[in-house]
Amino acid sequence: MLSGTNVQAVKADLRAQTVETASWAYANSGTRFKVFAQRGVPRTPQEKLDDAAQVHRHTGAAPTVALHIPWDRTDDYAALAAYAGERGLRLGAINANVFQDDDYRLGSVCHPEAGVRRKALDHLLECVDIMDATGSRDLKLWFSDGTNYPGQDDIRARQDRLCDALAAVYERLGDDQRMLVEYKLFEPAFYTMDVPDWGTAYAHCLRLGEKAQVVVDTGHHAPGTNIEFIVALLLREGKLGGFDFNSRFYADDDLMVGAADPFQLFRIMYEVIRGGGFTPGVAFMLDQCHNIEAKIPAIIRSVMNVQEATAKALLVDRAALSAAQQTGDVLAANAVLMDAYNTDVRPLLGEVREELGIDPDPVAAYHRSGWGQKIIDERVGGTQAGWGA
Repeated sequence: MLSGTNVQAVKADLRAQTVETASWAYANSGTRFKVFAQRGVPRTPQEKLDDAAQVHRHTGAAPTVALHIPWDRTDDYAALAAYAGERGLRLGAINANVFQDDDYRLGSVCHPEAGVRRKALDHLLECVDIMDATGSRDLKLWFSDGTNYPGQDDIRARQDRLCDALAAVYERLGDDQRMLVEYKLFEPAFYTMDVPDWGTAYAHCLRLGEKAQVVVDTGHHAPGTNIEFIVALLLREGKLGGFDFNSRFYADDDLMVGAADPFQLFRIMYEVIRGGGFTPGVAFMLDQCHNIEAKIPAIIRSVMNVQEATAKALLVDRAALSAAQQTGDVLAANAVLMDAYNTDVRPLLGEVREELGIDPDPVAAYHRSGWGQKIIDERVGGTQAGWGA
């Protein structure tokens, strides 16, 4: 451990940290080419919550679960929230889906036809109704809208349509609810995406008001993008609402967070802490697809990866860093960050878990629990949850 570190303060911060898991990560997923089914995959939203409860049980840090509509559609959302509560969980962000319908071939809220735009807007408003029933705070919006060819549609007109739809949803939000606007560089549209970057999302959120904030998906940028700069700027402007954590090697790979570039994750978490974003106002959410690996242990490992990056970021000697920056000592400043990053924080996190009354090795504890075999034995028949392909 680095000298001069207030270990108890670091432990307190780590005990307070939570990471929201995604319901769809427990279901079957894959690429555009193939979805590989796994044994024991949930068939209902309730079974997804059962699996999420195992992640929280073994990490102590994953008490909320994001829903995706219509993938998690049910007849009684209040009952689903109660089901979650019985398992020590809460329902988190409600994610809208305006990309898996034939009508959305040319877009959803940005579509040139008013009837399609109305259909998409009605779905977004339905998601706010669901928030009312579940007690969810966040509505997360990602739009696949865009164009594939120059001249296909009027770029500015599409922004006008997007603005109108967002304003209608914003008006529907309750006092304690907010809208998180996501962005993506490309895919499925390849010429223009209607919300391609943080600047576009920020501009719309700025126009809307305080209840609209930007969500940063760590896989939605061009190669080499300095994501921590985006995080620092959005925090400075009070517009960072949360993260969709995952990893990428090439594009939107949706791999386990921290798998491709753990140093990047550390740098992002340092800017979150330095910028005052280590609060409930910035949601740490996983948005990953576990295509070939076992899902529950992969999600446990992902939560642990976020915790490890956070612990290292909390160990940065900010006084020493500031002193080096003020004197222009480039190497000393970099060394402060590297010393924290190179610290093995696993023993510290093991202590934190033991103090929470859980096993210091969550993955090993999960495997010993027998849950993986239990769900394989019991979840036989029916239709597994997944997004097709």
